Amino acid sequence: MNVIDAIRLRRSIREYKSDPIPDDLLERMLEAIRLAPSACNNQPWRFVVVRNAATMQALAKASRNQAFIAEAPVAIVACGLPDKAYTRMGGYWNSAEIDVAIAIDHLTLAAAEAGLGTCWIGAFDEREIKQLLRIPQAAKVVALTPLGFPKKDSLFRPCKPEDRKPKDDVFGFEKY
Repeated sequence: MNVIDAIRLRRSIREYKSDPIPDDLLERMLEAIRLAPSACNNQPWRFVVVRNAATMQALAKASRNQAFIAEAPVAIVACGLPDKAYTRMGGYWNSAEIDVAIAIDHLTLAAAEAGLGTCWIGAFDEREIKQLLRIPQAAKVVALTPLGFPKKDSLFRPCKPEDRKPKDDVFGFEKY
């Protein structure tokens, strides 16, 4: 599968098999994250890999009781480090959240190519997750995703054109 196919076919998966992810496959997924670009190559991030069943349950609870998170054999919790990120002149903006988002997108596409499912989770209690995983106060939990084999074959269902805005509503050429 090429990257465009992975983009077209990737879906948010909310039902996972309990089958473990082989270590070499998990390493490939982590490498996809590690190789992601970031502003000025600062790499202002840290990712927590969760496999412990009790911790997965607590993570699901801290994520508005989204039980499907605990069905997956792995979760990746993505943290941005604002003090390590690129900042614009004046310091009114920094790249940490965008850089982390790029890395998670690398993961979601690598996972789709490998037949693994993901689901970008932004609904969570950051304080609870920080306490659960001993994440320092200076770090910001940006997102998390379960990672595992989908229960159904829904991973490879192409996006319908009507699911996305028409090109004219998305792109402007030479002007907004």
